[in-house]
Amino acid sequence: MSACERASLCFLLLLGLIQTPLCVTAGKILVWPAEFSHWLNMKTILDELIARGHSVTIVTHSATPFLLKDQSQGYTMEIIQVPYTKKDVMDILESAFKYWIYDLPNVNKFQAFLKITEVIDMMMEQNKVLCRELFAREDLLEKWRKEKFDALLTDPVTICGELLAQKLNLPFIISIRPFFASVMERQCGQLPAPRSYVPAFGLSYTDHMDFLQRVTNIVFNVFQDIVFNLIFVVKWDPLFTDLMGKPTTLCETMGKADIWLIRTYWDFEYPRPLLPNFKFVGGLHCKPAKPLPKEMEDFVQSSGDDGIVVFSLGSMIKNITKERANTIASALGQIPQKVLWRYTGEKPETLAPNTRVYDWIPQNDLLGHPKTKAFITHGGTNGIYEGIYHGVPMVGLPLFADQPDNLNHIKTKGAAVMLDFNKMDSKDLKQAVNDVINNPSYKESMMRLSRIHHDQPMKPLDQAVYWIEFVMRHNGAKHLRVEAHNLTWYQYHCLDVAAFLLSVIALVVFIFVKTCRWLFRKCCRKTPAKSKKE
Repeated sequence: MSACERASLCFLLLLGLIQTPLCVTAGKILVWPAEFSHWLNMKTILDELIARGHSVTIVTHSATPFLLKDQSQGYTMEIIQVPYTKKDVMDILESAFKYWIYDLPNVNKFQAFLKITEVIDMMMEQNKVLCRELFAREDLLEKWRKEKFDALLTDPVTICGELLAQKLNLPFIISIRPFFASVMERQCGQLPAPRSYVPAFGLSYTDHMDFLQRVTNIVFNVFQDIVFNLIFVVKWDPLFTDLMGKPTTLCETMGKADIWLIRTYWDFEYPRPLLPNFKFVGGLHCKPAKPLPKEMEDFVQSSGDDGIVVFSLGSMIKNITKERANTIASALGQIPQKVLWRYTGEKPETLAPNTRVYDWIPQNDLLGHPKTKAFITHGGTNGIYEGIYHGVPMVGLPLFADQPDNLNHIKTKGAAVMLDFNKMDSKDLKQAVNDVINNPSYKESMMRLSRIHHDQPMKPLDQAVYWIEFVMRHNGAKHLRVEAHNLTWYQYHCLDVAAFLLSVIALVVFIFVKTCRWLFRKCCRKTPAKSKKE
């Protein structure tokens, strides 16, 4: 090899090294996950971390309804024994879903609030038991200390991961899109949320609010803050203090997160302020469609030019009432498209030949199929992002939690129609599906959101993994946390400064008034004496 060739080879090697992306050596990550759709998001991140050579240890409990299915997926799984069963967990959830979907619309607001509070309280009691059982395992905690993990990843819909990170002195990352996430972001993450244009969760307002809506927004925000502060103070702060052996609060502990991974993006969100340690990773689980199973592909192809409609109410809803199922099946039988419906339960009597029901469907692959014309969805974040990713307009049937709020975002952006699940009849659903398919504005609006989603400097999954590795490389990201975490509430709102300035103004006014009165009295006394002398 000549000297010139050797020089060229060295140059190419150097160029390759320069262009190689920054990475970390294989690290150890401790994971405190949540269940159902939350786990599906986190699993996507963990699979990518494992593919990059990292070691992942998942902490779960013996009553998990979901996670134990993935024990052979390359994770180390630590199982905490709890005194309740999977059936106990599912009974509470199914009771909550049934009440939320069918009973909530027919009771007054006070009754609804009491019932929801009761259900949430039962869930929190199970969560608190799990937390106590975890911290009772001193052998496990000591083992983890010796393993020297680099970071902890947690989903706060199941509380305690943030406390485990503090106990082990680990930097931690929060993956979040739970019910009332906005309260956690504001209260614990110190995320600014001006009430004038950032709508409170649950009101279904947009960022364009009139005067009365802004009044409602402020009142509702204050109400949410009071309720959640009471829950934190009464339910969690005493437990955190007891487990840590010193005064510790849930919100303060959660606020120590180095990075918050928010499972949305500007295709979904209204514009609002963000902090340096808040990162959007919405749609990280979405991917190009894979080929369908042959039997399913044959059915899809049989739809001809009319195409197909994909229908799913998510993984958590196992049954709907016979009356609702028949109403839905009757409506679907009146449209020209073929329908693939994820449904478990008794086969509806009105099920038409154009509709097939499945216990499970490859939802992402179906939404990415060129024959898909519309998506009927309950409004879970995962399904909404798959619809955005593939550009499929939606008919929304929200059931509970964040689903009405999620679908309202898509509706106000012109890409969906929303219906009331309990009040709609067959005619309403048929009309909604026909509107979404035949009115080109819905498809155009959804394609606009899809283009925004795809036009990012970094893919959402790469973004999530990058920031987890960033925390591992730098042993945290404290330089991205705002000083607001170290201020009291009155310092944050500058009430002490306002009080000081008002005091100064009051003092100046007082001195001015006193001086004027003194001068006035002095002048008034001299004038009569001078007149008498003359």
